[in-house]
Amino acid sequence: MTSAEIKNPPSSLLGKLKFLGPGFILSASIVGSGELIATTVLGAEGGFITFWVILVSCLIKVAIQLEFGKNAIITGKPLMASFSLLPGPKKWAVWSTFLLTLFKIIQLGGMIGGAAIALRMITPQFSPVLLAFILGAVTSLLIYRNYYSIVERTSMFMVCGFTVFTLASVVAVSFSPFAFTFSDVLSGLTFELPPELIFVAIGAFGITGVASDEIIAYTYWCLEKGYAKYTGENDGGAEWKVRANGWIKIMYLDALVAMVIYTVVTAAFYLLGASILYGNEEIPSGNQLIETLGNIYIQTLGRNARLAYITGAFFVLFSSVFATLAYWTRLLPDIFGELSWIDYNDLKTRKRWVAVLAWTLPILWAITFAFVKLPSFMVLSGGVVGSVLLLLVVYAAIQFRFKNKGLDLASGYFSSILFWLSVLSISVVSMYGIVRLF
Repeated sequence: MTSAEIKNPPSSLLGKLKFLGPGFILSASIVGSGELIATTVLGAEGGFITFWVILVSCLIKVAIQLEFGKNAIITGKPLMASFSLLPGPKKWAVWSTFLLTLFKIIQLGGMIGGAAIALRMITPQFSPVLLAFILGAVTSLLIYRNYYSIVERTSMFMVCGFTVFTLASVVAVSFSPFAFTFSDVLSGLTFELPPELIFVAIGAFGITGVASDEIIAYTYWCLEKGYAKYTGENDGGAEWKVRANGWIKIMYLDALVAMVIYTVVTAAFYLLGASILYGNEEIPSGNQLIETLGNIYIQTLGRNARLAYITGAFFVLFSSVFATLAYWTRLLPDIFGELSWIDYNDLKTRKRWVAVLAWTLPILWAITFAFVKLPSFMVLSGGVVGSVLLLLVVYAAIQFRFKNKGLDLASGYFSSILFWLSVLSISVVSMYGIVRLF
């Protein structure tokens, strides 16, 4: 970071809005199969009564993300450099992240397969497997050049796409026999939780909002957006602290905007499930859920409403694949460099590895889907891996908080309370997921 790159944060709201961006990539990644499928199923099983679970899940876990973003701005280094310094055996956190990420290949196969199935509902003349490979190639074309601006703008486009089409689907329901009222929504804000819905609610809490992958990925987007570069290296001076405070607060605003986006869309899927499917004796599972809801729209509102819902579902599923590939092509070279397999500081080497991974990973995901062909199972298989990785993320966030506490940057009593509530809730849900597996 040179003095020419250092700049003071803008003071006006309009000026701050110009530096938002990482949150759009985060939203594109977060709103995926979990929100589309698991949230709708919770609404179908619980009705409106457990609506508050979804809202709390989306709101409370952002504190861990903020701690990771703050650490990235303060250090100015890729995340694995900080993971290497965590207490314990040498580079244990780097190795753990690498191995757990490899286990999630099956999950990504399910995600690209789910996007292909949604696309096939619009273009039935093509097979899901063929569409999976086509989507993989399109994703590779967008990512392989390693341009942050392309990732941000494409994410923004897809976020707008799934937000508009999902909200249109909710509006369409109000003109159907499945219409819900404002009092129905309010009934879901009473913090009631029937005993028979505890397990379902905990599962939904674990899969919605920011998860381990998104929290880790956010650090790379904050760096590439320039927050750390503009702050400059910590020289211990008062000017650095003022800049750091300013850019961290802009990062907070970015995270807040992202939280609003994915909370609104996740809530919309919940309301669709609660209004249309609640009371059904048989609730469709996995990607059959998308087709079932699409068919209901035909019966009640016509083909245009069905097209709006399925288009929104496609944007949701594909945006997660796109954002995950962008993230993995940053994470894996960082891991390789920290393990001394490549020279991470050499820009040409890093870009070459980004290109190689951008072309090979989607092919690998599509091949996995072609062999397994069970996208719902494949996506859920990554849930357990995510629970384990989330425990590592929580531990790292605690270490970052203690390490950076002395700098007293953008902190207060409210943020401390929110942080420890987030740590407690995520730890409990992660442990629950692991115990349920065994």
